[in-house]
Amino acid sequence: MADTLTPGAAVNPRRLAHRRKRRLAVVFVLPALLLLGALVVYPVVFSFGRSLFDASGERFVGAGNYAAILHDPATLKAIRNSTIWVVVAPVLLTGLGLMLAVLTEKVRWATAFKLVLFLPMAVSFLAAGIVFRLAYEQDPGRGVLNAVVVGVHDTFGDTAAYPTARAREGQGLTGAAGGPYRTEEAVRPGRSVSLGLVGVAPDAMPADARPAAAAAPGPHEIAGVVYLDFAPGGAGTPGRVDPGEKGLPGMAVEAVRDGRVAATATAAADGSFRFTALADGEYTVRLPAANFAAPYQGVNWLGPALVTPAIIGAYLWVWTGFAMVLIGAGLAAIPRDALEAARMDGATEGQIFRKITVPLLAPVLTVVFVTLVINVMKVFDLVYIIAPGPVQEEANVLATRMWLVSFGGGNDQGLGSALSVVLLLLVVPAMVFNIRRHRRSGA
Repeated sequence: MADTLTPGAAVNPRRLAHRRKRRLAVVFVLPALLLLGALVVYPVVFSFGRSLFDASGERFVGAGNYAAILHDPATLKAIRNSTIWVVVAPVLLTGLGLMLAVLTEKVRWATAFKLVLFLPMAVSFLAAGIVFRLAYEQDPGRGVLNAVVVGVHDTFGDTAAYPTARAREGQGLTGAAGGPYRTEEAVRPGRSVSLGLVGVAPDAMPADARPAAAAAPGPHEIAGVVYLDFAPGGAGTPGRVDPGEKGLPGMAVEAVRDGRVAATATAAADGSFRFTALADGEYTVRLPAANFAAPYQGVNWLGPALVTPAIIGAYLWVWTGFAMVLIGAGLAAIPRDALEAARMDGATEGQIFRKITVPLLAPVLTVVFVTLVINVMKVFDLVYIIAPGPVQEEANVLATRMWLVSFGGGNDQGLGSALSVVLLLLVVPAMVFNIRRHRRSGA
């Protein structure tokens, strides 16, 4: 493209070349600027304009949608959750990344270790959300975390022997569902009692259960049998031990007098039990509620109290490798002579870490932290996928709340646009800080 020159004007070849370079740069940059304007600038401007109108988009409400944010309990809860995310997740990730980066320098297979930790970054948030939604399932048969928790609990704690068992009505035992059950009539030493229960499935019977048989009491004893009062095929007489009926081994039995437990016993394989050395008087034979307690089902990871920490845990799994790799790169750039000099001066590894390593890594740690803050403010996928419907509101952050208000049933794109503008205003300071820090470091 030729420049128009006035007659007699001197041609400056350098200036002419500079103008040509600028025009060529504009030609190459223009498509990117148009794309940036269409995908970023226009949506921001449109969202701000839309936030000034009501849900229908016809009535101008000014700052009404922004005022509604401060009065909507669900939105305030989303702001609270976003604050928790911003405070907790970047701090934990930066700390974990620093710790792992330092430790990987001291292991033999550092590259393989870093690769394993970085692999979750290759998994989409959708896939990670599905994986952790299954891992957090309440049912120990499906949720791996609760399977581990229940396994540990059952190893160190006693489980109820017969959670589904109940007393047969009108056969001498009284009590509410789930126990405790007690004899309706008082029992004196020298007598025998039969405690018949129902509601135990055949496959739930202990493997060591034997045909029921009552023990014979001595003069200062109360004996009896606790058994499944149900004969195969439905035959037999309720309240009486019939052939084919089995005892309930392991059932705890108590002899109670004047409201206090006078003696305890445990049913044998045939269901028999015996209280010895009892003083003369009247007793009530009781089956404690511990025999019938529901089995431990683990932790309700996706309940209202733990759903946000549980989702943050999934986020940590995905992003820990990112923080570790970036901090590890900064750690590799630290001059080793400074560390060696400190060791020669007698500094401990802890002192070297606190007073040399961390200060030298401060620029890298800042980059990682600010990057994670920006990313956390926009988190959406994990929250939307992992949180079940009944507790979705308890787990919502600003991004999910914005989507739900606009498209997830709220159909109020005015309020949703206001939320998007607020989210943008919260992210911009962190972005500006990151850009300025990058420019200062590159200067």
